[in-house]
Amino acid sequence: MFSRGVLLLDSKAQQTELEWISSPPNGWEEISGLDENYTPIRTYQVCQVMEPNQNNWLRTNWISKGNAQRIFVELKFTLRDCNSLPGVLGTCKETFNLYYYETDYDTGRNIRENLYVKIDTIAADESFTQGDLGERKMKLNTEVREIGPLSKKGFYLAFQDVGACIALVSVKVYYKKCWSIIENLAIFPDTVTGSEFSSLVEVRGTCVSSAEEEAENSPRMHCSAEGEWLVPIGKCICKAGFQQKGDTCERLEDVDGKLFDIKLYMDAYISVKACGRGFYKSSSQDLQCSRCPTHSFSDKEGSSRCDCEDGYYRAPSDPPYVACTRPPSAPQNLIFNINQTTVSLEWSPPADNGGRNDVTYRILCKRCSWEQGECVPCGSNIGYMPQQTGLEDNYVTVMDLLAHANYTFEVEAVNGVSDLSRSQRLFAAVSVTTGQAVEDSLEQIWS
Repeated sequence: MFSRGVLLLDSKAQQTELEWISSPPNGWEEISGLDENYTPIRTYQVCQVMEPNQNNWLRTNWISKGNAQRIFVELKFTLRDCNSLPGVLGTCKETFNLYYYETDYDTGRNIRENLYVKIDTIAADESFTQGDLGERKMKLNTEVREIGPLSKKGFYLAFQDVGACIALVSVKVYYKKCWSIIENLAIFPDTVTGSEFSSLVEVRGTCVSSAEEEAENSPRMHCSAEGEWLVPIGKCICKAGFQQKGDTCERLEDVDGKLFDIKLYMDAYISVKACGRGFYKSSSQDLQCSRCPTHSFSDKEGSSRCDCEDGYYRAPSDPPYVACTRPPSAPQNLIFNINQTTVSLEWSPPADNGGRNDVTYRILCKRCSWEQGECVPCGSNIGYMPQQTGLEDNYVTVMDLLAHANYTFEVEAVNGVSDLSRSQRLFAAVSVTTGQAVEDSLEQIWS
């Protein structure tokens, strides 16, 4: 890995001869030297300053570019001050030219100058003199140039000397890319920068193990031309049963404090844990595992919801984070009042509402025979005020009963889980006998 990108060529890293092509052969010369840290290196030098019209070429070996479209060339070199050289005015130069040639394959050792494209004329910021040589102060220059966009498989670099005294100390060729990262629980792979200096390459991330994309908001980032990740959009979130910790989705310690074994997934970046026993995570929107609510439990890892204890239930509309509940107890203090064939009932709320606040009441009417005591449901001709079921108040009036008949009324408190219970119904009951009908009373008055 190279801090600025991916290296394609580093002349300082090669201890053996570079064997670049020099044309003419008596121009550039490969020699062994020492860099600024006194490390042995191979360099190329040329100093044909006495004669005019110099045209000395030095060409690298063929360089494969891989997937890169924009290439960077870093040159480190020393250059002699022409004023420090006697008798060379008019023939000595203080610049050299940098060229490149794109090709899909190695074309051999011939240099066809007309095929090469000029990148730039390279000048030194600092040049050295004879005095610097005596004090071993070689003033090193660094220049970076860019090539691209490139379309073929590789290229050559060439250096043209036109009459300077140069030592080419180091040549590095590299391209930039955005190195793989994890951002918002998404893995973004190594990405080569775009073909233009101002281009941004959009990259879609892949969620880490046990994470999933946020709804309609897939994770994306943009790789800049400088190899930096920019403009994060969207994200991944841990799946139900998992919680986020740093760049991973992991499980929580169980209720006994024992840490479950970590399951290693194929991605080397990630270790994953599931929610432990006694915990759950119902939605990937939740960052952490939660302890099971009251009267519920989870006895396995990675639970997305907790099961209710025996006798307790969760209504279909109840979210997983609410406690499990049970049906209410029977209403209390049921009393009645008879007015001929109308019965008014009133009661007190149950002592136990089952842990819920959605308690309502329903009335069951039965008509019973005088002789055998058998009871049958009242017919549809009976009226209830305000209603028979779904009563929120603790009173009801039952009308249109038969005169001189026996009735039993059962008042049951119900809540959102009553219909889920398999236990016996709990209700308050009262038996009454109606009086004569209003019509009968009127007949007696007028007769």
